[in-house]
Amino acid sequence: MMMTKSLSDLLEELTPKRIVEELDKYIVGQEQAKKAVAIALRNRWRRQKLPQHIREEVAPKNILMIGPTGVGKTEIARRLAQLIKAPFIKVEATKYTEIGYVGRDVESMVRELVEVSYQMVKQEKIQKVKERAKRAAEERILDYLVPQQLSFGVREQQDTGKRELMREKLRSGELDEKVIEIDLQEKMMPMIGIAGPPGLEELEEQIKSMLGNMMPTRKRRKVKVKEALSLLEQEEAEKLIDMEEVSRDAIQRAENFGIIFIDEIDKIAVKTPGAGPGVSREGVQRDLLPIVEGTTVKTKYGPVRTDHILFIAAGAFHMAKPSDLIPELQGRFPIRVELSPLTKEDFVRILKEPKNALTKQYIELLKTEGVEIEFTDDAIEEIARIAEEANTKTENIGARRLHTVMEKLLEDISFNAPEMEGQHIIIDTKFVRAKLENIVKDVELSRYIL
Repeated sequence: MMMTKSLSDLLEELTPKRIVEELDKYIVGQEQAKKAVAIALRNRWRRQKLPQHIREEVAPKNILMIGPTGVGKTEIARRLAQLIKAPFIKVEATKYTEIGYVGRDVESMVRELVEVSYQMVKQEKIQKVKERAKRAAEERILDYLVPQQLSFGVREQQDTGKRELMREKLRSGELDEKVIEIDLQEKMMPMIGIAGPPGLEELEEQIKSMLGNMMPTRKRRKVKVKEALSLLEQEEAEKLIDMEEVSRDAIQRAENFGIIFIDEIDKIAVKTPGAGPGVSREGVQRDLLPIVEGTTVKTKYGPVRTDHILFIAAGAFHMAKPSDLIPELQGRFPIRVELSPLTKEDFVRILKEPKNALTKQYIELLKTEGVEIEFTDDAIEEIARIAEEANTKTENIGARRLHTVMEKLLEDISFNAPEMEGQHIIIDTKFVRAKLENIVKDVELSRYIL
């Protein structure tokens, strides 16, 4: 979906039913979770339509997803962000530690989100000036190919004719492999290191970036015309866009449409206070609280308010319960959805229905080698049965088990594909059992292989 419309316009078209329909193209089942995120997304559009004095009071309803690994928690959040081209990042709660301990500072997640937002907005603005940048880059290439000869301040007629001839050749691709020397602007990245406690990494990057901008330099490089055109087009596009406007738009988008997915939040849930790692885990929750509640974080693009960023937290909660989180943090995730473990029937649907189904991926991958493979319905049923059995006998890793099963199943074909051009192979139940049955029967072996 191209960003020809504003995020608000895209959200207006995406009704909750439409959102669920789009998610269904990639994720099997988990209707309750899809419904919850669809409502949360729609509420973002509703909020934009409110009068200013009410809009500020409407906070996003953050979501807590509870369910085992590999059932679609991350995928739902990621696809949701892709639907509207909203800034999205996924972080692991276990990466962060309490202030004063060695580890990452929780505010860095907001800085990462703003960086993603900045790159998104920058690329969109570059797309808008692409044609102008392309024309400017073309003129610069022609300046290298046909140096201007001025006579009394006017380009000679002969020079103009030669330039137009070169332009035709350039556009037709005749000059793509020709090597020319061009001047490119490069930013000097000073070798600076800041010694100090964790959390100063962003400050180091900001100082490097600032000094780099203050000390731009031009470097002469030998490149092919095709590559030169691309490099100069990028340089010209950056001249045509207002970087301050990019920063403002990036902050506005991150604040109003950003989504932060916090995975493994159950790993920092503790109930019993005392010495040991529990203190640090509870400290992470307390450091996380103001970010989720709403605070202002300083970033290299300017201050960012987190009041209206949508937070989606997720965890398996095998060893802990949502109630083990500190009460204040629990209250900031009012919508809770439980995702169901995947069954054999779910695996069958996962292998057949989504746009990015594994079977479709392998068919296309092997087609590049001239090998055609075809999965029969009974083979897909058998693959699903084996994946479910492997999850039951060993650790339940959900749909990720299908990756290991499929890779083992097609290992020999993938290895020998370059010598099998023109062959048509049918993957049926007999083929699946021949490749996998012995591994599944041997529990110890399946622990290592599947």
